[in-house]
Amino acid sequence: MSDKEVLALIADPLEEEAESSLRPASLDEFVGQPELREHLDIVLEAARARGEPVGHLLLSGPPGLGKTTMAHVVAREMGGALRQTSGPALERAGDLAAILTNLEDAGVLFIDEIHRLPRTVEEVLYPAMEDYQLDLVIGKGPSAHTIRLDLPRFTLIGATTRAGLITGPLRSRFELLERLDYYPVEDLEQIIRRSARILGVAIDEDGGREIARRSRGTPRIANRLLRRVRDFAQVRAEGVIDGHVAERALAVFKIDERGLDKVDGAILQSLVVSFGGGPVGLSTLSVAVGEEPDTLEDVYEPYLMQLGFIRRTPRGRVATAAAFRHLGLSQPDARLFGA
Repeated sequence: MSDKEVLALIADPLEEEAESSLRPASLDEFVGQPELREHLDIVLEAARARGEPVGHLLLSGPPGLGKTTMAHVVAREMGGALRQTSGPALERAGDLAAILTNLEDAGVLFIDEIHRLPRTVEEVLYPAMEDYQLDLVIGKGPSAHTIRLDLPRFTLIGATTRAGLITGPLRSRFELLERLDYYPVEDLEQIIRRSARILGVAIDEDGGREIARRSRGTPRIANRLLRRVRDFAQVRAEGVIDGHVAERALAVFKIDERGLDKVDGAILQSLVVSFGGGPVGLSTLSVAVGEEPDTLEDVYEPYLMQLGFIRRTPRGRVATAAAFRHLGLSQPDARLFGA
């Protein structure tokens, strides 16, 4: 089978279902984020002892670190049903009101990308979060009046990749504000071993470590790479993943030693080669690599910044000396870019 045929295995119609099947079912099964787990262990146990819903929770951090998974875990730990939506999907106040009035007692409402809630929708949340009540305006003009409905006691979990865009009034109504950080390789190895057991994949220690260290500190990417390496091993290596098989597979899928993919490479090439190291504005860079500005800012830049390959400055994005070295190029003037 050719490399093109192997790459075609990426198109997996069960990808989303597979991702869901790998989610931990309890706080004890959740690997990594020790500070967050300790905080949640305390508040969940206290809430259960009082027979109350756990306080509203705001989770922030880059995509793929487990914000949605943690919402599922909280719902299971509290024995409540989870209702899931996103900020962009709630276009009108009535959209949110319909969800709130259909929540079960002790249920969990998870709003992904909560920073993108329209202001009129956000204002509906204020009395709902504080008093478990919903204000509805009936009629229009001089005859309009407000009625207040009682809501079931629920927990709101908001997730955001851009905590700075959360308004002050909304932020103040969350009782617990937590940021998820990138995972160390050791935690990702545990996640990969667990996922391999669930998927029925034979993998040794070297294979798990090779995948983990190229997973950008992100469990979602670790599981995605594991499935791709599994496909490669099935076709090219009798289904067994060791360090050598993992290296070959990740080379086929264009994931380099630092976990950078084709888009990461395009960003660095544009900054270093096309723009001489920068500074370059976000919109200009997005056009150069063919990605949306929000995608660059939320998905790709955080990891490149963590590696020390790019810096954000008031004038735009700048490539560092490490980026030049990664591409095997010499930089015009080290004083411009920093080490």
